[in-house]
Amino acid sequence: MTNDQPQTPHPAGTEPPGTAPLRSPGDEPPRASGDASPRSPGGASRPTGAEPPALTRSPFDSDTFTLATFVTVGRGPHLALAAVWLLTRAGMLLLLLRDDLGIGGVGREVALYQQWYARFAEGTFPPGDATWQYPPGAGLVIMSPGALPWLTYFQAFVTLTLLADAVVTLALARADGARLTHGAWIWVCGLPLLLHIPLARYDVQTTALAVLALLALGARPAAAHRLGGALAGIGATVKVWPALALLGTPRGRTTREAWTAAAVTALVLLAALALFFSESLGFLRQQGGRGIQIESLGGTLLGLARSAGVWPGRVEFRYGALEYAGPYVSSLGHLSLLLTALALGWLVVWRLRARTWTAATPFDTALAAVLLFTVTSRVISPQYMVWLLGLAAVCLTSRDTVMRPVVLLLLPAAALSALAYPVLYYDVIDGTPTGLAVMVLRNGLLLAAALLAARRLWTSTAAAEPAE
Repeated sequence: MTNDQPQTPHPAGTEPPGTAPLRSPGDEPPRASGDASPRSPGGASRPTGAEPPALTRSPFDSDTFTLATFVTVGRGPHLALAAVWLLTRAGMLLLLLRDDLGIGGVGREVALYQQWYARFAEGTFPPGDATWQYPPGAGLVIMSPGALPWLTYFQAFVTLTLLADAVVTLALARADGARLTHGAWIWVCGLPLLLHIPLARYDVQTTALAVLALLALGARPAAAHRLGGALAGIGATVKVWPALALLGTPRGRTTREAWTAAAVTALVLLAALALFFSESLGFLRQQGGRGIQIESLGGTLLGLARSAGVWPGRVEFRYGALEYAGPYVSSLGHLSLLLTALALGWLVVWRLRARTWTAATPFDTALAAVLLFTVTSRVISPQYMVWLLGLAAVCLTSRDTVMRPVVLLLLPAAALSALAYPVLYYDVIDGTPTGLAVMVLRNGLLLAAALLAARRLWTSTAAAEPAE
């Protein structure tokens, strides 16, 4: 156990059977604010054995691997969660098999993955392919359907995506510190708001790495911190952003262990991929040439300007996405990069100024950081919402989180993202009033969520008075 990791007493009623609580006579067990546990007349709390037990903070905490961990909230909530997961995922799978909603063709991305899979089989990353814009670790996810040779590539990819989804759900349910598993419910009910998009993108697998990394970092054992760092390092080689999961680790030994494990794991993985595959860094050429995607905040501004007749731009298909082309696009792209750099600078200043760490600080920091990088990006694809929903769910596994209002903004933003693509994508492309209204609302919610998350993170950790 490290002395720099925030500690939380065992919730009342979670002591192993037959073990007396470790407190002096007359001491009252810690109670979360707003706890409505009934009391006997005279103010005495009822016997701890009668209190409903709560789930533990993290499935990686060695103290939690007991039978009581898996039955603490009873079978009811878990069975309901499983039933909703099965029902919603069946609906998502049906939409993917039909794939005719709105503009359609959501599953074509998996066909592109299959083309890349053929190149990996030849020992090379896709050379000169403008659509390959991902770090080398993404190749491992693209190759993973080969582990299920009795299925077609499409079937295997979707199966593995659903498996990753189920792992995230199980980890969140076991890690939830509240009695109603809010975090798991946010993930289970929030992901279907994106319709069938998550099943045809590898972002669920990436999000699983980030979620598991954060939950491991929230545990007490030092080995869990190293595991969390290693998972974040793997995630960074797959899609960069999971590295942000390490920004909120408490200073001291936890940070040293996690960051070292992340760096070593990422370097070893990148070296191995460079050794066995050629063109492993070719993605940098494509990524550097990206423009302003029509769904980004900058794209929304250009769409409004074009609709008002003050900007003579057009929409072109470039680098595997629809982007705006015309005057000032390059300048706006440079401004987006500058804003991203400023967001990174703000996060560095926050970490230097932070004085108060809670069990939820690493979770809250990861969500705030990814939100800031999302809204300042030149690209905001609908699958980015998978990342944000996963991080939001992790935040709600802790009672100490300050991100609950932010989560409430992300849910409608996810629904609007699916409305923009694929349902109303023709309107978004053409810049009709309907398409522009959807993008203004979606991006407005994301911008508000990013600013609110940054403010609440600062006031809860770096300001003189913690946020309420």
